[in-house]
Amino acid sequence: MESLLAHINSPKDLKELDKTKLSILAKELREFIIEIVATKEGHLGASLGVVELTIALHYVFNTPEDKLIWDVGHQAYGHKILTGRKEIFDTNRQLGGISGFPKRSESEYDDFGTGHSSTGISAILGMALASKLKGITNRQHIAVVGDASIASGMAFEGLNHLGVTDVNALIILNDNAIGIDPSVGALKKYLTNVKQGTAKDENLFECLNLNYSGPIDGHDLDVLIEELERLKTIEGPKLLHIITKKGKGLQKAEENQVAYHAPGKFDATTGERLKKTDKGMPPKYQDVFGHTLVELAKQNKNIIGITPAMPTGSSLKYLMEAIPDRAFDVGIAEQHAVTLAAGMATQGLIPFCNIYSTFLQRAYDQIIHDVALQNLPVIFCLDRAGLVGQDGPTHHGVFDLAYLRCIPNLTVFAPMNEVELRNVMYTVQKGLTHPMAIRYPRGRGVTLNWQTPFESIPIGRGECLRKGTKLAILTIGHIGNVITQLLDEIDKDGMVGHYNMRFVKPLDSELLHTIFGRYDNVFTVEDGCQIGGFGSAILEFASEHGISKPIRCFGIPDRFIDHGTMPETHELAGIDINSLRTTIKSAL
Repeated sequence: MESLLAHINSPKDLKELDKTKLSILAKELREFIIEIVATKEGHLGASLGVVELTIALHYVFNTPEDKLIWDVGHQAYGHKILTGRKEIFDTNRQLGGISGFPKRSESEYDDFGTGHSSTGISAILGMALASKLKGITNRQHIAVVGDASIASGMAFEGLNHLGVTDVNALIILNDNAIGIDPSVGALKKYLTNVKQGTAKDENLFECLNLNYSGPIDGHDLDVLIEELERLKTIEGPKLLHIITKKGKGLQKAEENQVAYHAPGKFDATTGERLKKTDKGMPPKYQDVFGHTLVELAKQNKNIIGITPAMPTGSSLKYLMEAIPDRAFDVGIAEQHAVTLAAGMATQGLIPFCNIYSTFLQRAYDQIIHDVALQNLPVIFCLDRAGLVGQDGPTHHGVFDLAYLRCIPNLTVFAPMNEVELRNVMYTVQKGLTHPMAIRYPRGRGVTLNWQTPFESIPIGRGECLRKGTKLAILTIGHIGNVITQLLDEIDKDGMVGHYNMRFVKPLDSELLHTIFGRYDNVFTVEDGCQIGGFGSAILEFASEHGISKPIRCFGIPDRFIDHGTMPETHELAGIDINSLRTTIKSAL
């Protein structure tokens, strides 16, 4: 039988299909996604779960004239394939290829970029209000929001506003009881009760003045299309509740929804993930954090772990398994996570607030107002700091050094290796009088035997790794290992000194005075943004102390770095090993 998908290059082609053939198209679309992701990697389960919904939306609505937002964009692979990107879908998340998330500059069908969650309702309401102000009365506005995303504070802010408008907007609640990890919280329990028919008489969404319908089977194309056609005729704000299964159509993905959110490479036929050996490899920084936290928590009853919906990705799951009553997954609620930690700190607990660097951006006011202003000893452990690779600019954690070091009372530390991460965690739980941020990268470190006896790290002190005579290189964090490797290779004469500064705030002023007194030139290297980051701090120090020696700063340039592999993104930023080698050699 000739493939239906082969002839679908736009929603216009889709609309020409007989409705009875859409279930065949759904099967082909699933198989296409599975075949590509099996070899190219990427997010899998979320897009498999919304195949029927994706087809139904583009079949019923007039996209791109009608506006459609996917929140979070993990679930948009089918949407991309049906909107003209089928032939290049194998470039998904590859350097120079299409993004793994909706991206406005990529297609007219991508109405809003959604790499972070819970923004869809506010964005679609903004579009709907704009249509009304422009006198456009026949345009539909649809946002597909997951049950984990809709539990976020920002989503509720959007719903609260939406319910007092008369705009033509439809919120589709894609309820599969899982985000990346299983959904949590009272709203999840309420939605479960709705599905089971045991919810209390009042409907939460109707109380918010939304025209509620459902729950319906999100995998039944006939029911979906019929209901979407009906909702097209109803004016005002609406919410359709659909029930789906994440990973639908691939048994392994249905059975293990956490692992198959982004499974890596796998066998497209059996679903079996291709085994990777960790033997002889250094651990991931996230696992060093997770195991060390458990070890410390067993010794210190005041230690608490908090994460906003990332227990597996951040490895807080180890504490959740070992001491469940002292580990909290608060859902996609970064603001709440930070202020919850602040509240705990007022009562003498020691909260480790474990959060991806890019997601901490969503709680910036809470860091300042609720933690730093009150000088509360909250410990922020920032995973995925620096460039993160194929998730691209929505997930690169490159701004934390700049946005954190300007906050009074806050100490900022970046370990160069696993042992430093372990030791700084030990140090801070012994007794802090102020908040502290510890940032570390995605991926593996450099140390095989990292579980060494704990040692305290002096706050605000860096260390000399290598003395030189002409050029000093100051590094912060994991990227210092690249410099160590380079200098072993190219500096046989001992002309280059290397200093692991450890702290961006406070700077080790004594060590810096020694460095500026000894060397003619200074380089700084970081995997954070150049503007306002570690290098800027060194320039400010030199200016304050009247130091006029040349200082050159290497970091992420003033642009958003595209997606690609980790080495490719470092090369795009000019902080890869080859770029640094060329620069250092030219200075000698």
